[in-house]
Amino acid sequence: MLFHVRMQVTIPDSMPTERADLLKSNEKALALTLQQSGKWRHLWRVVGQYANVSVFDVDSNDELHQLLSTLPLYPFMQIEVTPLAQHPSALAAN
Repeated sequence: MLFHVRMQVTIPDSMPTERADLLKSNEKALALTLQQSGKWRHLWRVVGQYANVSVFDVDSNDELHQLLSTLPLYPFMQIEVTPLAQHPSALAAN
């Protein structure tokens, strides 16, 4: 199942820099692992924002929820999820 996911990150100004840097480093490592596994198929930065637009390929809503909730920056994200389906006029599947 494909999902379009928009993540907006808001790290509190009161968070110590070292803590924020560690969360960002851990987030990057997990994102790379998930991309290599094929679960996180696409990842794009939203210009001018601390946000991204992504496409995930997972087996279920529950798997997506579990995956997103394990992201180190999850507590500081506003997330919008849109399920995707193949369009009949698309040139190729997926």
